[in-house]
Parts: sequence; C-alpha cells; structure tokens
Amino acid sequence: MCPFGRELSGRINPGGSPQLAEVSAKPPLRLRPLEIGDLLDETFRMYRRHFLLFAGLSVLVSLPTAGLSGFFSYALFNGLLQSTTPGEAPNLSFLGPTLVAAAVVLVISLVLIPFFYGAVTFAACESALGRPVTPAGVLRGVMRRYFQLLGYWLLFGLMVIAFCLLPLWIWIWVSWLVVMPVMFIENAGLGAAMSRSWRLVEGRWWRTFLIVFLIFIVFYAVRFALSAFIALGQTLLQLVISPVIVIWISGATGVIVDSLVNPVFQIAVVLIYFDLRVRREGLDLFQLAQALPPPPPPAALGLARLT
Repeated sequence: MCPFGRELSGRINPGGSPQLAEVSAKPPLRLRPLEIGDLLDETFRMYRRHFLLFAGLSVLVSLPTAGLSGFFSYALFNGLLQSTTPGEAPNLSFLGPTLVAAAVVLVISLVLIPFFYGAVTFAACESALGRPVTPAGVLRGVMRRYFQLLGYWLLFGLMVIAFCLLPLWIWIWVSWLVVMPVMFIENAGLGAAMSRSWRLVEGRWWRTFLIVFLIFIVFYAVRFALSAFIALGQTLLQLVISPVIVIWISGATGVIVDSLVNPVFQIAVVLIYFDLRVRREGLDLFQLAQALPPPPPPAALGLARLT
C-alpha cells in the first residue's frame, strides 16, 4: 500500500495502529488531476490558508542569515567609506575582516539550507496528508533528513560548477524536482528519492518544466513588488538615520523578502508531486476508494437475502 494510502486507511480504520489512527484537525488534500492554472491557484490557496505557518517557518529559519547578511553589507560599505580619503590611495586593510565575515555568512547559510528549504516542504506535506503541523514536529522531521537534504542541495551546487551547461543542469534539476516530497511522504533515502522522482517526472518533463517556469515568473514578480515597496521605505529612512544603517537594514530585509516568497515554490513542488502520482498511479482513485464504506460481512449478506 502506498504511504498516502496508509495515512487514509489509518484515519478510516479505528482499529489500526495509534500512529495511523491519529485524527487530524485538517482534512487531507483532495487529490485530482490538476491543470497548470489549477495547480497555481491551489498553491496560493494553500499558502493563504496556512500563511502564518508557512511564512512563520520560512522567516524563522531565515533570521540568522538575515542578520549576518545585513552585518556583512554594513561592514563592507562602512569599510569602503572609512578607507577612502581624497588624494590618497584607498586602505584595503578592512577587506580581511570583511572576507572572514563573508565566510561565516556562507558557512551558516550552508548549515541552514536543509531548514530553509525543508521546513516549509515538510509542513506542506503534513498539511496535504491532513496531519496537524507544529514547529517541534517540523524540526524533528527536518532533522531526521538533515544530511540527506544538505547533500541534495550541495549536489545541485556542485553540478552547476562541474557541468557549466545550463540546459543539462535544468534537465536534471527538473527530473529531481520532487525529491524532497518523496523523502518526507514515502520515507525514502536520498538515492531512492532521486530514482523515484526521476520515474515520476519521466514522460511529463516538459509539462513539469512549464509549471516550474511559470512559478518562477510569479515568484520574481511578487519578489520584485515586495522589494520595491521595501526600497521605498528604506529611501524614507535615509532622511532620519545614517545611510550606513540603512545598508544593514537593506541586506537583512532582502533575505526576509526571499523567505516570504520562497514558500510559494516549495508548496507548488509538493502539489506537483501529488499531481504526478495522480496521473501516473491513479492516487485520486485510491483516495476515493478509501472513503467508501466497508462492504457488509458475508453473514449479513445472507441474512439480507433471507429477509
């Protein structure tokens, strides 16, 4: 039985194991084949319905990176201002501490990658299954797959450097698009999740690519609108506080804006995973079959015929 089917049968069958019999406060996602417009609409509907959950998780895991990015921008800009004297050669001694700060930002960002991309994905998977989602549950779910998630994203970074061919990188990335939902929902390891994602996308690569392409257009449009609004506020701040402090705020708010927009893509990936399974495996029919009442026992059928 598939993992999603086990969740459904656990809720219907009260005699199942305690884990599967747990009743969620939210109904599971209604599975059906989604056209591209329906998938985009369902993505934003799901984000609006659980905005505090998804946005809160994304912003929370981004706060350390936001603070460090703001400090790095401040240190770089402030160092340039102090080292530049009219008529003299610029003093570049500040670059040493600034590069150390940049290295610290990079290391911490790498450490937080599994949380930055995995937290919202795990929460979206749990919400689609109808399970209650808590911050502690999200933390445990990501920690169980921490090194696999880290390896997944580091592999993509290494592929960009090694291949230097954008079309080849895009082809592989789309084929491995639903690796994280497979890991969380089907409890698969990294290698098995990559193979499973490849098989699900196979034969529907161009459709999946088109969906991702449209999501990126929406993603950057929303990001640009939020960034423009915040840039206006930063311009007004320069009238009352130091421009150097505004640079710090600008670096931090850039990360926060990304964290508010990123859940759109992560939720869409989870919905793409379910849509691929519906189209390839008929998962929606399984969900409907599980919702039907169980057939009466044979004894009851014989009694009904006699009467």
